[in-house]
Amino acid sequence: MANKLSTAVADLPSIAGKSFGPSEWRVITQDEVNRYADLSEDHNPIHIDPVAAAATPFGTTIVHGYLTLSLVVPMMAEVFEVTGMSMGINYGLNKLRFPAPVPVGSRVRVSGVVESVTEVPGGYQIEPTVTFEVEGSSKPAVVAEMVLRYYL
Repeated sequence: MANKLSTAVADLPSIAGKSFGPSEWRVITQDEVNRYADLSEDHNPIHIDPVAAAATPFGTTIVHGYLTLSLVVPMMAEVFEVTGMSMGINYGLNKLRFPAPVPVGSRVRVSGVVESVTEVPGGYQIEPTVTFEVEGSSKPAVVAEMVLRYYL
């Protein structure tokens, strides 16, 4: 891995300001997009209909933004690890943006920086900003200010 950040839960305060990633590249397929469309009931033609999508400014089907964001869990696991915890939870997002589309079949990867670490009852809250990069694109596909909690 290019830059894996691994720390024990008790040492989380020491990682404020540290970066992690990028993860390995991952291709998002049309089959995955179609299955996500069925699960989410978001059947917008821009995601699932190659003929309709070809007539848009994107020229092809694009991945749902929330599908891309959902890949943060497995992709971030490649480059960020907290050990010795009893539990970790996704507490939410402070901010989420989708600055550029992800054409289906593109390769994406994630990197991030731990903006802050604060103590909460029983553990720590961290706020990493994660960015999804699309291979060959000058703009990120997703920028998310996450809020995660890890308990001792």
